[in-house]
Amino acid sequence: MPNLHLFFSHRLTDAQKEDALKSLGIEEFVYLPPDLQQLFSNVPPHLESLDEYVRPFVEYLLEVARPGDYILLQGDFGLVYRLVEISKSLGLIPVYATTRRVALERQEGKKNIKLSAFEHVRFRRY
Repeated sequence: MPNLHLFFSHRLTDAQKEDALKSLGIEEFVYLPPDLQQLFSNVPPHLESLDEYVRPFVEYLLEVARPGDYILLQGDFGLVYRLVEISKSLGLIPVYATTRRVALERQEGKKNIKLSAFEHVRFRRY
């Protein structure tokens, strides 16, 4: 059974966990170690190239991931793009979570308040 390696900046919701277990057949959810999570969540915007920045993530994947594992990638567009390409070359299956926006409106005095909630729908392959 495959693992799901989590490259994004928050924790999975219960709905996402349930869907991953059911639709992807996940055995284990693998969060990034804290040092890599910090790097993934804080990509410096001033970098012209991500060639060096991506290296620790590649080394990590080479160490812990197996061909056929899934990798959930959501974050900085440039880093995600690079990691999608690399993941595919390693035989991993890159995915992202799709959501549905549910808008709620209420009136407070003379103000209309609009809140948007996002509900998990499914995982989609890149």
